[in-house]
Amino acid sequence: MSAVEPAPTAATSSSEIEPARCRNCKAPIAGRFCENCGQETDLHLPTLREFAREAAGRYVAFDGRFWRTLFALAFRPGRLTREYFAGRRRRFIRPARLYLFATLIFFAVTRFAVEPEYLLKLDDTPAKTSSKKTEAAKNGGAETAASKGGTPQVASEIDVDTTAEGKEKGVYFDDDLHLHVPDALPGAYTLKSRWERFQRLSNVEKEDQIVDGMLRYGPYAMFALVPAFALLLKLAYLGRHKRYRHRPRLFGEHLVFAAHNHAFFFVAGTVALLAPAGVLRAIVIGWIVFYLFRALRTVYGGSMIGAFLRAFFLFVSYSVLVGLATAGLVVAAVLLH
Repeated sequence: MSAVEPAPTAATSSSEIEPARCRNCKAPIAGRFCENCGQETDLHLPTLREFAREAAGRYVAFDGRFWRTLFALAFRPGRLTREYFAGRRRRFIRPARLYLFATLIFFAVTRFAVEPEYLLKLDDTPAKTSSKKTEAAKNGGAETAASKGGTPQVASEIDVDTTAEGKEKGVYFDDDLHLHVPDALPGAYTLKSRWERFQRLSNVEKEDQIVDGMLRYGPYAMFALVPAFALLLKLAYLGRHKRYRHRPRLFGEHLVFAAHNHAFFFVAGTVALLAPAGVLRAIVIGWIVFYLFRALRTVYGGSMIGAFLRAFFLFVSYSVLVGLATAGLVVAAVLLH
């Protein structure tokens, strides 16, 4: 007669029969990470160090890959782009994430470590409050009203220009830098009010408002300039693909090169802002110029003269785009504040 096996206890049934499961997807787990969704199995509240690492890890991982990427970005022009095209992408940070991280660091350093007057300095010479033509028009209106026994009325500077001349000219500034906006333009009164309010500020307050607005909207403008630079690259390197078979042709390839070089520019720009004025800053600026030219040769190939002519075309064209973007940032800083 065989012995009767003892019935399993509650502890045995809960630990051996029912396996541990992931709290996220409920799949069975047997290690440090869930094989189904990848979530860690050892859950606990993070320490301050772990919290900071997790926040930064959303953009980059501060491990060997980060330092490897940073070294290649700073001292190996075109290396990251060549490695990306060759399919060796796991060892480096991806271009979009690297560009985003470099942009955030640059604008953060510019906002908190650089004084506004270092970036923008307005002339201390007081501007004219009114021209002779404007003063005569006001006096004439006052005299006409007085001759009729009425109270002199002076037109408000915030009123929207409703004259036929204003409608023909559109949006313009007069000699006293008063903004004239046609009444048919949506938001005309708001734009004019904001401009007149900006005009009443002191030079220091104007500097602060312009710099603050440019730093606020700057990342959006630079995000738009990256594909614009990629388009310029595509125009600069049209044709002759039979001779240079490994030269990037697709817009996505140009976009990767643009992201890497913009990331380098922001990293070098951050160093230049933090570096004391003098030899070190001059070295950083010189390295930026050489780096961009060398990166073109490394990725796109070609002769020295051809690379120089294309670099000159890119410099002039992109400078125009940056100038337009800067003007737009100033307008946004003044009128959207």
